[in-house]
Amino acid sequence: MSITIYPAIDMRGGNCVRLLQGDYGKETIYGDSPFDMAQQFAAEGAEWIHMVDLDGAKDGKRVNDRFVIEAAQKLNKVKIQIGGGIRSEADILHYLENGIDRVIIGSIAVSNPEFAIDMIKKYGAKIAVGIDAKNGYVATHGWVDTSELKAVDLGKRFADAGAETFIFTDIATDGTLKGPNIAAVCEMAEVTGKNVIASGGVSSLADLKALSVEKGIGGAIVGKALYENRFTLKEALEEVGAK
Repeated sequence: MSITIYPAIDMRGGNCVRLLQGDYGKETIYGDSPFDMAQQFAAEGAEWIHMVDLDGAKDGKRVNDRFVIEAAQKLNKVKIQIGGGIRSEADILHYLENGIDRVIIGSIAVSNPEFAIDMIKKYGAKIAVGIDAKNGYVATHGWVDTSELKAVDLGKRFADAGAETFIFTDIATDGTLKGPNIAAVCEMAEVTGKNVIASGGVSSLADLKALSVEKGIGGAIVGKALYENRFTLKEALEEVGAK
């Protein structure tokens, strides 16, 4: 089966960066224009682009939103999903009203699940729930804090409330190029019964192939492997049978 490839653009200080295991002190800068990067991914055939406001995730407010909106409004043939710093309905509307296709709620889903459920019911498929896990437990606020809540329990609660899309990140693998935690992603897919997008650790075309044959995994976010030229986006799309 085919899965959707989501090339990732993580933004910090207006630059395109990657962090190692979510550590803000272990940053690599790959470009100084998020829009140029998005334009390149769109030209290479991306259907979706995954953008993250790392400053926003850490500070709890929108910081790099202008780059996201620029990409959404100028790149008509590609869909954009954004996460990081989204803490209110005003934040959600800010993005949806400016052409963003899907808004990811993460930390706020942990700290205020009732709010998250209201947003899921109100905006439906426009909302994705981002669940970042460390050793099976939910991590929040730019991965600085770890809660006592199991990731799969949180996923089940929001799936029961109507969430259709989950983005599951295993912090232990993110930015390491050591392969995704396929077992953990599959567990989330099985527990929720919903579309789960795998994030973290993809290092090779073989990793993408392995994810594509698992039931319930609907997509894979790819970042560092593309920036480090492990493979091209075109090769990734071909590997998973994307049209």
